[in-house]
Order: sequence, then C-alpha cells, then structure tokens
Amino acid sequence: MAEHRSMQRAALLDAARALLSEGGTEALTFPALAERTGLARSSVYEYFRSRAAVVEELCEVDFPVWADEVSAAMDRADSPEGKVEAYVRRQLALVGDRRHRAVVAISASELDAGAREKIRAAHGALVAMIVEALGELGHAEPRLAAMLLQGVVDAAVRRIELGAAEDPTTITDAAVAMALRGLRG
Repeated sequence: MAEHRSMQRAALLDAARALLSEGGTEALTFPALAERTGLARSSVYEYFRSRAAVVEELCEVDFPVWADEVSAAMDRADSPEGKVEAYVRRQLALVGDRRHRAVVAISASELDAGAREKIRAAHGALVAMIVEALGELGHAEPRLAAMLLQGVVDAAVRRIELGAAEDPTTITDAAVAMALRGLRG
C-alpha cells in the first residue's frame, strides 16, 4: 500500500512538472493532474491539500537535484574562474530540463508564504555555492557578488525561456563573459 501511494505521488509530481512546463502555473490544476494520472479528482486531494502543496513538494524534490547538478559541475572545475563558469553554464544548460521549466513557472506564480520561503531558501543555497569561489577571485563582498551573479543567470534564463533572437549558446557565452569579465567583452 505504501509503495502504491509513493508511486501515485511520484506520478502526480511528474504530471505537475509536465503541466507547469507546458502551460505555466495556470495549467497546474487538480482536474488536469487527475486527467494526466488517471486518478479521480477527489483522489488528488488525498495526496495534496492545495496547488501550493504540490509546488512545495516539487521544490523539495527538484531544487536539490538541480543544485546537485550545479555543484557537481563546479566540483569538476580546477580554478575559481572555472567554478564560476561551471556555475553559470550548468544552470543555463538546465533551462531545457522539465524540472527547471517547472521551477521557473513556480517561481513566477502567486504562491503562499510557505512555498515562497522554500523557493527563497533553495535559491539561497544555490547562491551560497559560489561565494567561496568569488572570495578566491578577490571580491571584497563575495556574498553580494554571488547574489548579483545569480541575477545575471536569472536574466539569461528568462532570455532563453522567452525564445530570444539569440540562440541559447550565445546567451550562455555572454552570461559567462559577464560573470568573468564584467561588461568588457
């Protein structure tokens, strides 16, 4: 019984990712979750009390996976510059991943305070990963620099997600250049 519930919950989360990825937060409804999973709408409420609860669980499940991928890319780098480049490139490479698209949709939605706090905490953990490398590069305020760097990454993500005129590789290269050299190309 517990295994069945766990599989149903996982199926609901996968359906939620797909809905968010395909149609944004408006697409994430309990009727749509029920349809995608073959469950009765009332059954969805047995797993999640609200849309915000689905979002919170997606954050708990997906943010750590995303952060682990960024961390692993940084661990393979052998210099502070390499770590910064890996931090930017890996996040931008994840833009096409359904988990990432769901997280972007989640971040843009109107959520309750609990869900927003989970997202803030997860982003804070992501930013914390790069602070040491920025300190090694000589930044007097590495935590501030990390937050600003994440702003560059977030702007590049939005540009890629919008289907900008530039291709994703050009956007990624520009974000890396900005991270490593500022506005001097």
